[in-house]
Amino acid sequence: MNEQTIHTASAEETLSFARRCARLLQGGEIIFLRGPIGAGKTVFVKGVAAALGLKNSPTSASFSLMKCYQNRQNTLFHIDLFRLSEGEVFNLGFEEMLENEKAIILAEWPDPIAPMMPKDRLEMDFVLESADKRAITLRSYGPVSDALLEELCKTNAK
Repeated sequence: MNEQTIHTASAEETLSFARRCARLLQGGEIIFLRGPIGAGKTVFVKGVAAALGLKNSPTSASFSLMKCYQNRQNTLFHIDLFRLSEGEVFNLGFEEMLENEKAIILAEWPDPIAPMMPKDRLEMDFVLESADKRAITLRSYGPVSDALLEELCKTNAK
């Protein structure tokens, strides 16, 4: 596991970080997003979707659990399992989602699905430090996410 923390000072900086992340995604990545309500998880998802050229802007998926956004080049699954337990997620169609090896999976409140997901993933923990300032701790598990983390930190340093 590798770990780095980045800081953003506004929603626009969080969006910018998400756009930089999206430019590095090739498909097949899984990113877990954790943090309290209002910490910037959905803002991050919106930034990734916009940078991928997806027309619909993601909203909180809390009430629909999983949304799929796609265009000719990209498929993005946005999962939000805020109120679910592990036992409640088995029949939600994750098998089909995982069969698409080029899809990008962004999962908010991912703990109920963690046992079903491949081990290689990037985890982002969003911490609201003050009004608009956030600390985002990134942890990578596996070669794909290790490379993503390394490139993200290089890109963020510029």
